[in-house]
Amino acid sequence: MKNMKNGTQKDRKPLSLFLFAPADVKRLPSLFLLALAVSSTLMVDLNAARFIGGALIAAVLLFILYRDIMRYKPSYIHNYHMLLLLGLMIVSTLVIGRVFDYLLQNLSRGIGSIAVDTAVYGIPIAAGAMLVTLLFDFHTAITFSFAISLLTGYWLSDPLYPLYTFVGSLTAAFSVIRCKKRSALLRGGFYVAGINVLIALIILVTKGDLELGKMLSSVVFAVFAGVSVTALVSVLLPILEYVFKITTDISLLELLDLNQPLMKTLMITAPGTYHHSVIVGSLVEAAAEAVGVNPLMGRVSSYYHDIGKIKMAEYFVENQGGAPSKHDKLTPHMSSMIIANHVKEGVELARQYKLPPVIIDIIKQHHGSALITYFYQKAKEQDQERISNMEDYKYPGPKPQTRVAALVMMADAVEASSRVLTDPTPARISALVDKIINHIFLDGQLDECELTLKDISEIKKRFIYILTGIFHRRIDYPGFDFGDGDISKESAKGEKAKPAEDKKGPRQGAAIARSFAH
Repeated sequence: MKNMKNGTQKDRKPLSLFLFAPADVKRLPSLFLLALAVSSTLMVDLNAARFIGGALIAAVLLFILYRDIMRYKPSYIHNYHMLLLLGLMIVSTLVIGRVFDYLLQNLSRGIGSIAVDTAVYGIPIAAGAMLVTLLFDFHTAITFSFAISLLTGYWLSDPLYPLYTFVGSLTAAFSVIRCKKRSALLRGGFYVAGINVLIALIILVTKGDLELGKMLSSVVFAVFAGVSVTALVSVLLPILEYVFKITTDISLLELLDLNQPLMKTLMITAPGTYHHSVIVGSLVEAAAEAVGVNPLMGRVSSYYHDIGKIKMAEYFVENQGGAPSKHDKLTPHMSSMIIANHVKEGVELARQYKLPPVIIDIIKQHHGSALITYFYQKAKEQDQERISNMEDYKYPGPKPQTRVAALVMMADAVEASSRVLTDPTPARISALVDKIINHIFLDGQLDECELTLKDISEIKKRFIYILTGIFHRRIDYPGFDFGDGDISKESAKGEKAKPAEDKKGPRQGAAIARSFAH
């Protein structure tokens, strides 16, 4: 919670202060160079006046885009790669548009029976907006679509064409807001094709061009534009993800596959940690939906947050399986070093397996600078005269910088603590969740992320709901005593007389017994 212990945000500056700022002067040369690059793509002929006019128009539109990013997505301004990518998207969208325009016009002239002026409806400008939505966010895609649409209208000298490109671009952006599979790109292309056909026909009616041949050719080109959007995005998206190290929902979904080598290693080497991570993923996903962050990012980061325990799995209680603790023969300080080291080991494994940077950051931050309380108290008990240095028993940090990292921290602590409940009634679960999250908040671990008190209240409700479902009650199975693990011979004989479908009882009962013993 950045500068908001009371859960309220800083007062926003009035809009007038966002129109221009002294810091913008340093970025004006870069904006002007980008405007010149854009203007060069808009030139139809070697006309100096048109080039200067295009550069000025581009500069105005780019400055609007820049100020919008500064106000609503300031994190992009400090990320050079993202700024470079956005500039590349603007120029490349216009260049691809020029290439398609050239090819389609020449194709129309070659065929002869197609109206050449309808070829503009086949330009896949909407591909840029779809890519920006996938690589950046929907809000940036809206401003991007606005700027690109006006630039294409200036390039084609058609006052109605910006309407065609803007509506098509918005449709493309809307269709992939929550894109989970690459097949969603195909569906998005169909949506774009349908909207393109509708807007193209509306423009023709507005212009009074009701000739059947022109309308048919416009429909064909509009559908072609939608198909081209899908093809271009399918080809360019993996390339841009790899080159600029960007994590989209599609790549996150691939990391969610439990057949990933790292997840399989975690499952075999540290089964307790693996099960814990899956439960944490369910908690974080539910809470993420409540506070408005990416639920898929929350689940994936939860799955990988404790991968550092693979290296020394037997030193963590969830993987000991009832065996004597290896910490019994170690000093508290050494034990705390081993526990804290799983964060560093996790970061190294994540880099080795080329996990996205955002996941690596959450692995670093999921314990913040919290105190390893158990071993600190043990050290104090062993040495009453000299109080141990508290800093030696803390995680290295940093504290959570994002809401997703904070969710993982809270879910991790809540899930681990819930294992000590002997009788997990809804009231006890609620009290536990409230106590753990309040402790994290008062410890200052949420000071550097953007969670509000309202968000924390919603998070508690979701955690309680999920944990209550996990620790649900079951009725006793008649004739079986799971307390000592023995089943009477009389019960076994009685089972033989039952129909085959009723013989599932002992297996189910044993499974329940094992789940309670975990």
